[in-house]
Amino acid sequence: MSRLTVLAIGVTVAALALTGCTDNKYSEPFKDAPRSHVNNNAPMDVVNGSDGFSNVGTKCDHGNRVYVAYHGDEKYAAVAVVPQDPTCRGSN
Repeated sequence: MSRLTVLAIGVTVAALALTGCTDNKYSEPFKDAPRSHVNNNAPMDVVNGSDGFSNVGTKCDHGNRVYVAYHGDEKYAAVAVVPQDPTCRGSN
């Protein structure tokens, strides 16, 4: 996967996270935009931050590790991608 593709995925995830209109993003069933298909429905591993700190979700997608930091139901988040993360070998 090229760096441009990874960057595009990161920008898309960040845009969706920053512009969400839901009251409860934990239970929102992808009602934010039309999608042609789902590539990766695997659950994220969640790291709960201490009180007052952001939580982090992480998962592998096509060999790349994606991190999303979020804070409760607030409408902001941060995204980071580790291209071709060795811990993601064999992931879809």
